[in-house]
Amino acid sequence: MANLSSSKKATRQIARRTAINKNRRSRMRTFVKRVEAAIEGGDKEAAANALRAAQPELMKNAQKGLLHKKTASRKVSRLAARIKALG
Repeated sequence: MANLSSSKKATRQIARRTAINKNRRSRMRTFVKRVEAAIEGGDKEAAANALRAAQPELMKNAQKGLLHKKTASRKVSRLAARIKALG
């Protein structure tokens, strides 16, 4: 257990940041799952719409430092390629 006031404050900040990151990560994964579900269903139009919603979410999380910028770009690229292959 932290004894110094600065350590106690740091512990509170870490807990708050962890909760925020957990929420953002969960939201991002939900968006990606919607795209993947539409791809599995074979609905190209729905998948494209879901990707248009998921892309800004991925990039925003990359900007916030939740995942690397290139990781986000790679995920978007691979989802787009899978959607393109549906046609």
